[in-house]
Amino acid sequence: MRKLILIGRSGAGKTTLSQALKGIKVAYHKTQYISYDDWLIDTPGEYAENAGLGAALCLYSYEADVVGLLLAADEPYSLYPPNITCMVNREVVGIVTYREGHSTERAERWLRLSGCEKVFIIDSLTGKGIPELIEFLKKPSEKD
Repeated sequence: MRKLILIGRSGAGKTTLSQALKGIKVAYHKTQYISYDDWLIDTPGEYAENAGLGAALCLYSYEADVVGLLLAADEPYSLYPPNITCMVNREVVGIVTYREGHSTERAERWLRLSGCEKVFIIDSLTGKGIPELIEFLKKPSEKD
């Protein structure tokens, strides 16, 4: 399984997604530090929101095979500038975390504008989209 790092603002659903990917009971847990697992790296949202902490995300992305940029379906703005994925020498995917009552289209469009060619729509509570993301991580890199 390729190693995935989850990057996004606080409340985007990174930890909930990591729990769902691992098949453990989804429960709210505020990530206070970078959680490094066999194939999953969960990061605090503050690292993506604060330029002074952003360097840690750059360093940890080198430990991953795939960078996952998360946006919640109800995000008021995109954290990621256009074409930012060209700055990373890893495969980058977009992940939209579904919120009940919100369309995923705008968040998906923002992730595609940032350079994500592949975007997963995930509902961590129901499991929608989880199998597709796991299958993607099991495949060898398309760049190899």
